[in-house]
Amino acid sequence: MELDYEIFNKFEKVEIEGAGVCGCFKIDDAIFIIEPNYYTQLLGMKEHHADRFNEIINKMIEVVKTNKKVIFTADFEFPACHLDNFIYREITDITDPLLIFVEDKSRGSDYGD
Repeated sequence: MELDYEIFNKFEKVEIEGAGVCGCFKIDDAIFIIEPNYYTQLLGMKEHHADRFNEIINKMIEVVKTNKKVIFTADFEFPACHLDNFIYREITDITDPLLIFVEDKSRGSDYGD
């Protein structure tokens, strides 16, 4: 099942060899790629921070326009997409400077067995 990356419908969609199931978009002379897991994280941010979601998107666009080739990944150590000359950015690279935080509830319990 392919994601439709609805949040980015206003941008020109492009095909990039090697991007797999990632969403690839163009803004002026810049290209950005959204990995599926990053998109899922972004949807979570939209749900939990709806009042500031436009700030997050605007920051992403700023990063793209500044760096020209960006892959938005859930984990830069294990990206789903490997392409030369692209920089990788995780959701916290975008949200932390905006002082928008999400509690990580995926870690184990602090209590013993």
